[in-house]
Amino acid sequence: MALRSLRQEYLQIPTVTRAYTTACVLTTLAVIWRLVTTFLYFGTVGFNFFFNMIFTYRYCRMLEEGPFRGRTADFVMMFIFGGVCMIIFAFFVNLLFLGHAFTLMLVYVWSRRTPFVRMNFFGLLNFRAPFLPWVLLGFSLLLGNVIWVDLVGMAVGHMYYFAEDVFPNQVGGGFRIIKTPQILKNLFDEHQEDSDYAPLPEDRPGGFAWGQGADVH
Repeated sequence: MALRSLRQEYLQIPTVTRAYTTACVLTTLAVIWRLVTTFLYFGTVGFNFFFNMIFTYRYCRMLEEGPFRGRTADFVMMFIFGGVCMIIFAFFVNLLFLGHAFTLMLVYVWSRRTPFVRMNFFGLLNFRAPFLPWVLLGFSLLLGNVIWVDLVGMAVGHMYYFAEDVFPNQVGGGFRIIKTPQILKNLFDEHQEDSDYAPLPEDRPGGFAWGQGADVH
């Protein structure tokens, strides 16, 4: 009975979030990486792994259920854009594993699209969502992590945000730089809404006890 409930809950997670977070867990446990799986490896199982999994799952899902609701193809295109850009950056800063950077990209895009959400970091800091990536960068420094990973994720997140939300709205010449191929739309955007689909509660836009003054535990 418990397994059935767990399976039903798992299947209610939106497609891209479910596929990506599942792949992250499986890849980390298998300790493998390649050109594509470099975005799925978060190091050995430990505090950093669980911390990254929480943020990856929550903010990936918040994006898929929020700004990209009904636009799965565009969401997949963001993954492709981010992946290609990070691989290019990785050659210059000598990075092999980009899972954490990819998480920072997701967090960055979410934070810029929800600028008025108030955040609380472990009961110590209160700030608005756009400062969240910088707070996580500071947290990485405290943990002794390499900050190049965070900076690459934030840079790619800003590139996507600028290309999608800023440049197209420029007066007298703005246009969409990133265009989703029709093949992706045919694959992902022709499905009907699932009547049993249950999105995350909207009264917690920060995710996992983040946002609107909620504390992080």
